[in-house]
Amino acid sequence: MGWWDKKPEERGRWVLDPLVAVGPLRFGMRHEEVKAALGGKWNGGGQGTADGWHWTPYDEDCVTAVYDQDGYLVGVQVAAMGGPFVRLDDVELISRVPSEARAEILGLAARRGAEVTTNRGGDPQIAAWGLSMTTEQEWGWLPEGHVGRMDTVITSALFTAPGVADDAAASVIAGYDVRDLVANPGSWPVTPDDERPRWGWAPLEQVGPLRFGMSPHQVAAALDEAPAGRTGAFPFWYWKESGQWSLHTDHFEGAGVTAQYWAPDGIPQLGAVTVHGRTGPQLHYEGIPLVGITPSVLEAAIIQHVEDHDLGLRFSPAGAAVPDGPHLYLDATRAGDTSVSEPTFFTEDWHL
Repeated sequence: MGWWDKKPEERGRWVLDPLVAVGPLRFGMRHEEVKAALGGKWNGGGQGTADGWHWTPYDEDCVTAVYDQDGYLVGVQVAAMGGPFVRLDDVELISRVPSEARAEILGLAARRGAEVTTNRGGDPQIAAWGLSMTTEQEWGWLPEGHVGRMDTVITSALFTAPGVADDAAASVIAGYDVRDLVANPGSWPVTPDDERPRWGWAPLEQVGPLRFGMSPHQVAAALDEAPAGRTGAFPFWYWKESGQWSLHTDHFEGAGVTAQYWAPDGIPQLGAVTVHGRTGPQLHYEGIPLVGITPSVLEAAIIQHVEDHDLGLRFSPAGAAVPDGPHLYLDATRAGDTSVSEPTFFTEDWHL
């Protein structure tokens, strides 16, 4: 059963016992014990790291387990869509409006005397409870009769064992060191459209001042800005030291873009540009603004244009309608409890 087929009453209802267990999963369990606790369901899959940590998805339950180098359960990530509902006292943590969940979590923490900090995603984390809140794009049944992404985000969460930092567990799942990412302070301001610079773009050639094939140094020079954060990986075991470290992205906060690199000849060169939905410059496709737009509004405009001009239409992995041909990918990024459009422009043979 996929998450889209699950009714609320068909999802599990778990209770968090901080630093001890979440639902039937107790920290310190082995994989076979976790699988048994989830009814013996496991679709296979997972990945390991150089120091022996690994993660395993349990897709039917919409949870991901993180195991340490000794094979013991140290983290559980519960998905917003289809995952079990998790409660701590009278606070429901999963599939909530983020601002509402945050207010209730802060209230509970105040009553219990627990310290609340902000994680790198900008959401509450409470080390004393092994709790780190996260969010995901909300999906649901659309009026057209099919499942699609909504304009809103809802809460998910990562639960960890004692002494396990949420960054460490999140790194294992993400496949890179989350410390290399720019931290969100806990706010999601969106720049008004009339205050954004206007950039042009030419498919397969350039985005604003950035030309595909540029080196990282040339990208920084073209933007007149040093990257605020960057991600990369070693070729075999994620971020651990094994082989030559490879640069994947440079994040430019001032310009509001992320440069993505590939190295077909062994040397990093610009292969894609993501324009930040909340703060990046505005770009247009046939007169349609692409950046910082309510996703459903943008999708309706794209579909109408395609129908009016008898063009091809495809859907991105993120579920967005995209005109066929211009090497354009449309995603969405969080803007508080909602989301705004965030496009990526890429060169030929680039794999998103």
